[in-house]
Amino acid sequence: MKRENILSGSAWEEKMGYCRAVKIGNIIEVSGTVAIVDNDTVKADDAYAQTLNILERVSTVLQDLNASMDDVIRTRIFTTNIDCFEAVARAHATFFKDIKPTTGFYEVSKLVAPEYLVEIEFTAVLA
Repeated sequence: MKRENILSGSAWEEKMGYCRAVKIGNIIEVSGTVAIVDNDTVKADDAYAQTLNILERVSTVLQDLNASMDDVIRTRIFTTNIDCFEAVARAHATFFKDIKPTTGFYEVSKLVAPEYLVEIEFTAVLA
């Protein structure tokens, strides 16, 4: 089966040896994705805005692979503060209320930088 790597242009992709997404056959795995925190629309203390930013960006990645959020069957959500569950869940539902992928929600001690409250991984399967 053909493997298709999608790169986002991040310097870390080369440094760490990873890509934003990999598609093999009808399966797409999307790497853990954090928000682009700009301190204007996406603030370091706003889990809702961070989650929406992640979902919007991943939606674009999936479109580049001729897929959509409708094809997502699993999300894995990591947060540095489990108390932000309601905000993250509300944002997650804006994309997935009717799709209802399986999911997990995990509190971790840290993400790669202190301004990140949320990181999400995605699995999609093309029907």
